[in-house]
Amino acid sequence: MIFDARDLIAFPGGANYSDTVLAGIHFNLTTLEHWNYTLYSNGTLSNGSKCMIVSEAYAPKLLYPNGTFINATSCYSPVNPIGLRAKIGIGFAVAFGFLLMGCIMALRKHGRLFLPAERRFRPIGRRWQWYWGILTATAAVISLFMNIDVDRYYLPELPIVLTSFFWYLLQMCTMALVWEAIRHWGSWQERQYIDPNPFILSQDDRRAMFEFFIPLVFYLFLWLNFFMIVPRSWGKLEKQRDDDQTTRYAAPTATGIRPKIAAFFLLASWLITVGSLRHSIKNYMPRNRGIVNRVIGFVGATPPRFVLLLIFSLAMIAYQALCAWEFEWSVLKVKGDRAAIYLGGYTPSLLILIVQIFYGWVSPNEDRELIRQRRQRGVETDRDLGLVKKPAWWRRLNPDYVAGGESMRDRIARNVNEIGGGRATTRGIDASLANRATEVEAQQNQGLEMNSLARTASNATARSGYGAGSESYGGKSDRRRTERTLAVAAGMLFPSETSTPGVAERRRELMLDGPPPPYNPTGENQGRGRSRQGGGGRPSSNERSTSTGTTGSLSGAPQQVKSMLDI
Repeated sequence: MIFDARDLIAFPGGANYSDTVLAGIHFNLTTLEHWNYTLYSNGTLSNGSKCMIVSEAYAPKLLYPNGTFINATSCYSPVNPIGLRAKIGIGFAVAFGFLLMGCIMALRKHGRLFLPAERRFRPIGRRWQWYWGILTATAAVISLFMNIDVDRYYLPELPIVLTSFFWYLLQMCTMALVWEAIRHWGSWQERQYIDPNPFILSQDDRRAMFEFFIPLVFYLFLWLNFFMIVPRSWGKLEKQRDDDQTTRYAAPTATGIRPKIAAFFLLASWLITVGSLRHSIKNYMPRNRGIVNRVIGFVGATPPRFVLLLIFSLAMIAYQALCAWEFEWSVLKVKGDRAAIYLGGYTPSLLILIVQIFYGWVSPNEDRELIRQRRQRGVETDRDLGLVKKPAWWRRLNPDYVAGGESMRDRIARNVNEIGGGRATTRGIDASLANRATEVEAQQNQGLEMNSLARTASNATARSGYGAGSESYGGKSDRRRTERTLAVAAGMLFPSETSTPGVAERRRELMLDGPPPPYNPTGENQGRGRSRQGGGGRPSSNERSTSTGTTGSLSGAPQQVKSMLDI
């Protein structure tokens, strides 16, 4: 604790020369002088290492010969009531707290992916502005809540340092937020520009190189601002216990050469942000000819959100520069101007967050917007080609319609599972052939001993072209049903007497009707075939054999074609 000699006062007299009275309590003056205690005009008692309040309410009750006080209150205790600076700070802190929740909600909305991540446009690129928004709101809340202890501490100490430190972080995070918002807007314009044709812009031209290096330059100046502000001695900022101490120690620290240079670095970051905006408008917006038209086009193409962000951020930088030259209006001063502190120090960042969160609330997710644009381009292309999109009810009636969001791969897998499909194995093929041979042999042995119901079913099956071995399987084995289905299909495609016994049986049944009717060139008997019981008529169309086998034709008599109906 350092005070000027003009702040020292003499100990008041007591009962004798070795006695003094402080706040109505007698203390041994010899002991106080032995331990180098000094009384100051602000009501404190200190010996350089210890400081105690000696006012009426907080004066110590007893002093031991070893220099120890009983019931003493430290000078750096929050004993004062909340002042105007703390009350306004609480209101601002609550507002920044709500904005912090808004940034988190906006991050969740705009950070979600609905399209595959692209290497050219990484998801973290659009999230950075919300990350910086969260850091901005957090730094503001800490700095503003520290203002409570700035007012309540009897003598300034650590709270004013924490308030000032997080206020400088608030300025840097706000500038980074503005930069990321404008940079990402340019990236979003590029993404929309190349989405119809990914090869319309090269990735190694002058434009791409500019977009690669300009973020590095911006963050270089931002971190230079950080290194000018943060790595320095903050202890002298606490020495604002009286006016003379404030003038000698605190003011030179707050208005030194480092804060002045830091303000210029922050202004350079702002100019780089404007340059990035100009670059994005030049490359991804309609171009204008002439200097005047370019200026008009630049102003017209700039979103209103960025106009507000750039104005508020410039006001923030101007106030930081003002604090570097005028300590009276600075946030770093304990008894500084309250209106200047909150209007210049916190209001620009508050307004920037409000604008950003409002934008995040009204604007759609970029992936969803890109999907909408692709769908719109598809509709326009279909209109140009003359294609008409089917209504929703048509897709449900279409056999190829996939319901419930089921993919084609899932649908094929479901169909394979229903018919009992699986990986073919040698054991399965051998078992299928053995079962088929057993069934064929059993059907050949039955012959004419089948009952009338089985004969009727067999005849109907034979007339329909499936053969005798194609009775429908009524069991529960999917594997057996598959094997029977394959056997029927093979019999239909490759009929023979050995593999399909139904051919010989069908030939025998057809010969029971007798020979075909005689040829009549006048066509009187066409369509009037004799009945089956008559023995001489031609079978009707639904009774003729549809077999394409050739085995019987090689062993039997040549067939005489009477008319085209016999073929």
